Amino acid sequence: MILRNIDVALHKGEFVSIIGKSGAGKSTLLRCVNRMIEPTSGEIVFDGQNITHLKKKELRKQRAKIGMIFQHYNLVSRLTVFENVLHGRFGYKSTLQGVLGLYTEEEKQLALTILEKLGMQEHIYKRCDQLSGGQKQRVGIARALVQEPTLLLCDEPIASLDPNASKIIMDHLKEISQSMGITVLVNLHQVDVAMKYSDRIIGLSHGTKVFDDVPSRLSQFAIRDIYGTDVDELITE
Repeated sequence: MILRNIDVALHKGEFVSIIGKSGAGKSTLLRCVNRMIEPTSGEIVFDGQNITHLKKKELRKQRAKIGMIFQHYNLVSRLTVFENVLHGRFGYKSTLQGVLGLYTEEEKQLALTILEKLGMQEHIYKRCDQLSGGQKQRVGIARALVQEPTLLLCDEPIASLDPNASKIIMDHLKEISQSMGITVLVNLHQVDVAMKYSDRIIGLSHGTKVFDDVPSRLSQFAIRDIYGTDVDELITE
């Protein structure tokens, strides 16, 4: 998807949702932020630094401050919950330290504290292939948080989950933004979820930003601009 004339500023501790039809450019926009997808023009400014053309070593340092949560978790199934979470510290390690799994006691304690905060303390030594989808996503969140990020990118984090697990994940993400002051940028298909949790909603259509405002301003007209249909057809109870 080609993005055109996208101008977005995020603020500390803000919870921002990106909505739009499949193929609207939501994932492309999200992955441009940490340069998982390279932009062909424009600028990406993160933490006061233009990261658009940073080389590998400097980009790696900046990415350590940007946590990423994926729809399909991206966990190593044969490893334990604890081991997967500690992988979030790779951005601060040399290649050798990462390969050997050399973590400090402080890093291990940080991982344990985060897992407890997410209600996963009873599953620490389980292999990740023994977990439910919602539990796996909480491991993904913990792995991102152990990076001690200032920005959390969430690419369809509840698309594969049932309603109960989805609520748990969204409640955790909202709490993270409010209590930890971490900015959360999340792609969502569910308009009602975006309206419930977001401080601000960005609507994309065909790679263009057509809405950027608080949820209360997401009118029927704005919904039609984004989806080409009415809000009643998109909101589920």
